[in-house]
Order: sequence, then C-alpha cells, then structure tokens
Amino acid sequence: MQAGIASQRSGGQGVNSTPNCLPPGMPRAMIVYEPMEVVVTPELTYILIEFMHQIRRVYTDGRDWPEQVEPSFAGYSIGRWEDSDGDGHYDVLAIETRGMKGPRSFDGTVPLHKDNQTTVKERIYLDKADPNVLHDEVTTIDHALTRPWTVTRNYRREKTPQWFEYICAEDNHHVFLGKENYFVSEDGYLMPTRKEQPAPDLKFFSQSQK
Repeated sequence: MQAGIASQRSGGQGVNSTPNCLPPGMPRAMIVYEPMEVVVTPELTYILIEFMHQIRRVYTDGRDWPEQVEPSFAGYSIGRWEDSDGDGHYDVLAIETRGMKGPRSFDGTVPLHKDNQTTVKERIYLDKADPNVLHDEVTTIDHALTRPWTVTRNYRREKTPQWFEYICAEDNHHVFLGKENYFVSEDGYLMPTRKEQPAPDLKFFSQSQK
C-alpha cells in the first residue's frame, strides 16, 4: 500500500490498473463510477455496470459451487433471497463471489493479494424509508487484510436515466512503455507523469540526423 501511495504522490498510477483499460473487478466495481442497472429474473440477477462494461451474473437458482471456476475480474457469484423481517416478502439479496483474477485493488491505492483467493460477501437491499435508495453491504475477505473489511455502498435510483457508451480506449491519454506510465498532451506530445522521469528507450527506432 505504501508503495502505491508513494507512486501516486510522484505522479504514477500506483496499483491502479484501470488506465490500462483493465476493469476494476470485484469488490471495487461496486463503487460504481458510472451508472449501474440491476435486472432481476427468477433464477438470475444481472448487475450491469457501465464503467468498463462489467456484467455481473448472480445465480439465484439454488446451484452449488462448481468444481472449477474460470477466473474473471467480476468473479463467479451465487446469491439467495432472504426475508429479513419475516413479513413474507424477500427484501435482501445475499451474494457470495469467488473466482476472481487480478490485478485488482480496493480503490486504486490498496492492492488485493496476488493469490486471488478473495471472497466477497454482499447484502443488497432497498432503504426502508426511501425505496429509491439501494444499499450494498460489502464484506471483503482477502489475504492482504488482517481481518474481513466491510463497507456499505449507497446508490440512488434515476427514474429517467440517460445511458451512454463508455469506451476506455477512446481518448485515453495514458501510455505505458515497459514499467513507465507517460501521458499524451492535447497537442499530441508525450509527457512525463512524474518528476525526473526518464524518457522512453528508442533503441529500436532510427535516429534522425539534425
């Protein structure tokens, strides 16, 4: 974590992988940088996140965990509906997500463990006082942590949403050469992102004579 913070303070990206157009994955995806849509069907709930076009599929058909899971940034999610107050109506979607791959971080600064053994547990429910507010209680279990970490994300319903296409590579001014991150200025020139950053090695390019 300290290395990531130091990198960002000097102009680098730290452990943030999204400038490379890699999706943030779970649990960071549920920060919801751009609009999100939730589609509920009898056996499957879709969580559609506009940022990086992330699609989460939450299986609520009573299945067990498969013997093998193909790792993905969003992971493999199994959920169950619960009646939290005993009134005969399901009001909480409890989700467990496994099978994630990296690199991933909590927020671009704090990395998750490289072993990718993360487990994320969520409880998603509408606010009882305001049904236009959705809460997601997210608990992350990861070997980079000394204990499970829980945070509650809050989302507000937009009744007349305006959807747009988010293309990460479009107008992305970040350029990664080896381990160095540079930036392309508005006039098309390569710029350093930190003080005293070395210029890229051009040994494979012909050098023009002045």
